[in-house]
Amino acid sequence: MNNQADSQNNPVIFSFFSGSGFLDLGFECAGYEIAFVNEISSSFLKAYKYSRARMGIPAPKYGYYDIDINDFLNGRKEELRQLVRDTQASGRLVGFIGGPPCPDFSVAGKNKGASGPNGKLSLTYIDLIADIAPDFFLFENVKGLWRTARHKDFFEELKAKTHAAGYSTTERLCNALEFAVPQDRERILFFGVKTDLLDNSRSSEKEISAFPWCQFTSYNAHTVKKMPWVATNAFGNDLIPSLTDDMERLTVQHWFDKNDVEHHPNAKAHFTPRGGIEKMRTVLEGDVSRKSYKRLHRYRYSPTAAYGNNEVHLHPCKERRISAAESMAIQSLPKEFELPQDMTLSDMFKTIGNGVPYLLSEGIAKTIRVFLRDNVCKK
Repeated sequence: MNNQADSQNNPVIFSFFSGSGFLDLGFECAGYEIAFVNEISSSFLKAYKYSRARMGIPAPKYGYYDIDINDFLNGRKEELRQLVRDTQASGRLVGFIGGPPCPDFSVAGKNKGASGPNGKLSLTYIDLIADIAPDFFLFENVKGLWRTARHKDFFEELKAKTHAAGYSTTERLCNALEFAVPQDRERILFFGVKTDLLDNSRSSEKEISAFPWCQFTSYNAHTVKKMPWVATNAFGNDLIPSLTDDMERLTVQHWFDKNDVEHHPNAKAHFTPRGGIEKMRTVLEGDVSRKSYKRLHRYRYSPTAAYGNNEVHLHPCKERRISAAESMAIQSLPKEFELPQDMTLSDMFKTIGNGVPYLLSEGIAKTIRVFLRDNVCKK
């Protein structure tokens, strides 16, 4: 796998809210250089470094920053600005990417919106973009920020700030299923590029009309959901349904096999219930109707891989919860990706659940590269 940028013409990425680096890995594998990483959680940052070392990916040129992003709007602003300017002076495009923590915009989360502590981080990220002025940016978040009426106005405020700062933008609600991820997960993706870098641009143009959002998609999410999937069957049943190739690629079992989850270094990293074994046995394979104790189906895609708020996913045919290795397969990560053995189970599942599905990340990274190649004037 060629993870490192091999050309001085490849864009340079400054990553914020990096977690354990699922979004970054997609960009790395699409040919970008990750030069700067900011993640406040020491546990997640340790996992970021560990996973890259195991995969043979070099450390970022400008290093790791385990500090609050607000510090870059205050005492360390000039430090960040200089790094960006130095990179741009070398003739390379600079992009900021990041997904601010999203519980404040999630219906299943705290839902405090812009006034919540995590909601405020979205504003901080946009303010940082407006102030430091990278050539382009990507903002990723839950669909609630874009679709929920009480949060939509805040999103429009964020967008207006980028327009005032000289960016043209586009956004889309993407489903991970579209990129062959075995998971029904919707995320709002908001992309912007400096208007004065666009070919034949006019200062009044703030909406990008020709961004190729679907160029690297493999499926239509609506069509996928209409496919004749098996609904449920008794736990332990050896039923093997007849599937088309398109369906098979999206199944949990396909990804478990693809990543050899039984022999993965994180195969045994799963919670052991102190009770409730009998309850587990009563849940049908494929019954994901309840809030918790959803049992995945081997021959269907998974619900969203977000494991907070008592969201518990059971193994399709074993009397246990799914393992970290299995959940990373559902996030479509390469089987070479692994988390530190001494990482707590809570932190493992939190960082996995918070991460952007890898194939979605890679697909969007490729999409941005095509757009930049075809529409951005050389400096």
